[in-house]
Amino acid sequence: MEREIQLLEVSGLNIITSSAVRDHDLTLFLVQDADGGKLLGVRGETDRFQGVRDEHSGTLLCPLTSVNAAALRARLPWLRAVPLGLTTSAGFGDRLGLATPGHILALRRVCEPETAIAPIFAQQSVRENARTGRTPQEVMDDAIWGVLEEGWRLPWGADADHLKTEADVEAFAAAGFTFFTIDPGDHVDDDAHTASPEAIEAKLRALPWDSLDDTLDNLEARHVGRTLELDSGPETMDREELLRAAAKYGRAVAHTVTMYRFIQARLGDGRFELEVSVDETSSPTSVAEHIYIADELDRLGVRWVSLAPRFIGEFEKGVDYIGDLEVFATEFARHTAVARKLGPYKLSLHSGSDKFSIYPIAARLTADVSGGNGGPLVHVKTAGTSYLEALRTVARVDTDLFREILQLARDRYETDRATYHVSARLEKVPAEETFADDDLPGLLDDFDAREVLHVTFGSVLDAHGDRLREALRLNHDVYGEGLAAHFEKHLRPFVQEPHEGGKSRG
Repeated sequence: MEREIQLLEVSGLNIITSSAVRDHDLTLFLVQDADGGKLLGVRGETDRFQGVRDEHSGTLLCPLTSVNAAALRARLPWLRAVPLGLTTSAGFGDRLGLATPGHILALRRVCEPETAIAPIFAQQSVRENARTGRTPQEVMDDAIWGVLEEGWRLPWGADADHLKTEADVEAFAAAGFTFFTIDPGDHVDDDAHTASPEAIEAKLRALPWDSLDDTLDNLEARHVGRTLELDSGPETMDREELLRAAAKYGRAVAHTVTMYRFIQARLGDGRFELEVSVDETSSPTSVAEHIYIADELDRLGVRWVSLAPRFIGEFEKGVDYIGDLEVFATEFARHTAVARKLGPYKLSLHSGSDKFSIYPIAARLTADVSGGNGGPLVHVKTAGTSYLEALRTVARVDTDLFREILQLARDRYETDRATYHVSARLEKVPAEETFADDDLPGLLDDFDAREVLHVTFGSVLDAHGDRLREALRLNHDVYGEGLAAHFEKHLRPFVQEPHEGGKSRG
């Protein structure tokens, strides 16, 4: 392989040595030119790959296309996403398709052994795909190129995030995604939280009882007066709690069952895992509601690996937790006890990026020596924080572009914030001309500026996407180092010393 590298360098391209791999008579590696552009180098049996033969080295140089990514997946099984089970896990959203090498760098710095946290490198929601103009296949392929580049050989997953309809599923399934996050939020009735008894009765009558394979009488017989002995203390469901929980989440349960059965029919058992997410709702998920959701999904045959309740406090995009940490810890401990008793399954922190104040709490309370890898039974899901680190990189290396992005973000914020729960005030983000160049990266540490820049990513990519990606390619080392430093702070609280005698759940 060293001989092949030497020959290739004659052509003026630099091999990315961490990517080099030999598979029988086939040698594969990524090369990079002076402008940050990358190609796949193939030596040996090249029939499945599409490219142009380099006359000096005899290497087939292939663009990073979906066809060539598929050919790679066919030869190298570690380039295929797999279910990850109950291992402590982290989702690394990547809206630009360039962040996976930096994510891997962070994992390697923090995780000893590397299996301490299972990564989900391909993660994007339908909403994000619409705003970035990417397809599930492109999201998957970009992750694959990053995995190859860094030589990551351990299991990794791919999250089809916030799926709302059966139609959302197909493109993700076809692209090889293995982790499906069902978002039944449109079917959650938040009014049930405070509705009158008469309104609750009407809501219950209107539930899809056939889809739930249930009746109100049977529901009450199963739950009312039942006491669960939990690590956090006994929890007894009274009738009012049950009826409000059913009125609030009954349709969401029915919708989740429908989605689960659709994915199951499409992919088959053992080829996917499920996350249930009810985090994007107005009111927190009470412990009684958590019990109702978990019990009813289990009764209806749904199997899931993680659940994202709507926790108490505010989980706004790209900023730290807003709320009383002691109250959060008390409630999170009760939710953790339910997940252990009725599962086990992981609790998922959605909008989990940059919630540094609650990571130690979540890690401590979900620690469970009998689960997965013996680490915390938790999944941390991030999305926009990698994009924000991309903007921090641009603020350092291309101030003119960053100033244009900031101005556009200010112009678009009031419109683009409509589908997000954020509280940034535009008047607290001064216009770009008021900042010196050296002060621009620091805006990414400011609460209001972070949220304004975060939720306007779709508008920014429409206007400046090509220039943004080009700046990152030219400064890939700066971006990778920024990502690694940022994600070290996310991951380190969840890495614990190995426990003796921890057993796997298989």
